[in-house]
Amino acid sequence: MTSDRLVLFHLSDIHFGLEDREALEWVRREIAARRPDAVVITGDHTMRARTHEFAAATRWITALDVPVTISIGNHDMPYFNLIERFFAPYRRFEGMQALIEREIDLPGLAIVPLKTVRRWQPRFNWSKGWVTQPALDRCLAALDRLPQGTRALVAVHHPLREVGTQGTALTRHGERALRELAQRQVLGVLSGHVHDAFDIAEPTAEGAVRMIGAGTLSQRIRSTPPSFNELRWDGTRLEVEARNLEHLPTPDMMIADVPENALPPRGPGDPVAPAGRVPPVDPPVH
Repeated sequence: MTSDRLVLFHLSDIHFGLEDREALEWVRREIAARRPDAVVITGDHTMRARTHEFAAATRWITALDVPVTISIGNHDMPYFNLIERFFAPYRRFEGMQALIEREIDLPGLAIVPLKTVRRWQPRFNWSKGWVTQPALDRCLAALDRLPQGTRALVAVHHPLREVGTQGTALTRHGERALRELAQRQVLGVLSGHVHDAFDIAEPTAEGAVRMIGAGTLSQRIRSTPPSFNELRWDGTRLEVEARNLEHLPTPDMMIADVPENALPPRGPGDPVAPAGRVPPVDPPVH
């Protein structure tokens, strides 16, 4: 983009292996035509971290020809090879290693990564998020190094919500991370994982932090059609538009709370976007 306004495309949960090919071709054309200043992909590039899924993801992402940063999602960790998961968990990213948790510096704006996945967790459900102290320290150090006056967006995979709608930790130590980010007055935290878009001011003891989630570009929809976020920053205001092939307005695409996972809402109290495109059965997983 050549204007003073920065434009970012925020993609997430493409899930190669169960990708929505029509949506991906549309997004590819949009990137080629619009030339955003950066593309942020907040994890879950594959469905089961299989070699052929990573190969497809690598071909698509490296052909975008714009600055790209990618986060690691829980679906990108080896599922079936525990030796590889513990000792070489990112080997299959090979062709896009340089993009993993890459900081992108734009005029007056930086995109800073914060890892939320672990090779293992001391709890049964390893699909949820966990912010380790070393990961948080790296993120905070990068924020503290930014030139005075530069604002920042932090890119994660899991929303930094400590307690979800059903009362279990969605991202362990997420609250601590949000407090630290609030102190540094970040513009927002970009995430994925739950397959519906949201834009929520999350309260902390240090002030509110804007949490911005992108929908999915896969067949595994929750309550909205496949989408991505277009972010526009003019130095003062950050606008978020949930772009989708059905041209539904952004308010219809946004959920008002962060769900426990990406499964379609089935019970009372589960957040549902006004679009209400809930599939009649749970989406496939293989």
